[in-house]
Amino acid sequence: MSDVLFSELQLAVESMHSCRATFVQTAPVREMFRRKVAWEGSVHVFDITGNPQATCAYAWSSPIEGSDKWRLFAVLQMGAIKSPVDAVRAAIVAEHRRKASE
Repeated sequence: MSDVLFSELQLAVESMHSCRATFVQTAPVREMFRRKVAWEGSVHVFDITGNPQATCAYAWSSPIEGSDKWRLFAVLQMGAIKSPVDAVRAAIVAEHRRKASE
């Protein structure tokens, strides 16, 4: 369970994407990779206004490896990202690419 409050996720969406966010629902997500759980948790779905690119966003938190801190994710619904699962998958791929380029 995340130590991040719902209000922090809403604020993350609003500040990262210059918009207003209204909570819609919470979706459970379990993303598997090579038969192992890559990420499991709750993704909060928000309707957003004021952003020219999207009308929906997904937000969640995940612990930072080797730390007691949490990282906040706020991903817009656009392009290939059409669901909470797509958003988590895209974030995992982006993180792996970032680590590979270090």
